[in-house]
Amino acid sequence: MKISLSILSLLLASAAFAQPKVYNQAIINTTTNVIAPEDEAVENIAQEPRGGMNFRNMMDGETKFVTYLKGDLVKTSIKSEMGKSTLYRDNSKKLTTMVMEMMGSKNGFFASDEDMANMQKRRDSMMAERRKADTNAARRMPPMERNQGTTDISVTGETKKIAGYNCIKAYLITSRLLGIKDTAIIWYTPEFKLNNVLSTGGLNSMPGMGNMMPALNGLDKVEGFPMRYEMKMRRNRKMEVEVTKVDFTKEIEAKEFEIPKDIEIKPMSEMQNMFGRGGGGGGGFMRGRD
Repeated sequence: MKISLSILSLLLASAAFAQPKVYNQAIINTTTNVIAPEDEAVENIAQEPRGGMNFRNMMDGETKFVTYLKGDLVKTSIKSEMGKSTLYRDNSKKLTTMVMEMMGSKNGFFASDEDMANMQKRRDSMMAERRKADTNAARRMPPMERNQGTTDISVTGETKKIAGYNCIKAYLITSRLLGIKDTAIIWYTPEFKLNNVLSTGGLNSMPGMGNMMPALNGLDKVEGFPMRYEMKMRRNRKMEVEVTKVDFTKEIEAKEFEIPKDIEIKPMSEMQNMFGRGGGGGGGFMRGRD
């Protein structure tokens, strides 16, 4: 047994120096689990605020993701106890569309990359003003620098199979200002990468929320595809994301990426009207990890 494990480790180490095959078409099934602390007080679980929904605990529990990739088009179907959502991404147009089905209603929103960047700037500005007004808040939640910091990848000798692929364990360690370090454990396969998709599942699949996961900022440096990752979240939560199935052979028809025509698609900035300004002002949905 020790000999076979040594051989497997040697093969994976050799594969790590080879270039992964890049696929332009794939179907990836992924499961995300957000584990809340067992001793969390009931009074800390946010209730629905007046004027809108509260997504404070939106990712708690298990969420299933199915990602479809075909060239510049990416579709992600998301199912959880809260409802269903579908994300459509057109990389050639730099456009993201979200369709949400919750509590018997359907809503659609769209945003260009420029729109998302402008909304992020407004949120950062509002958070900065809040920190100035509340020094205690500044200590509780230091600012997260956008696109700043350096990420180191520490590859270990541990290996295991995930969804049929040999994977290597590594640590992503991102150093930010104020001496803050964010660490994520990843298991990646050096066998392949996906065009236009760095990872599946987790908050990275949600528009505008990938920037709120600085521990995963270095995924573009990984020479392979992350099949599993584990990381700490705010409020003592833990996120575990794992790929359960990979299919490179099934043909994906163009109609898979067609946005439903029976739903009015509004600008993403109007989401604040749906979820209530009290939930985050200018994007309450993006505050799911407070």
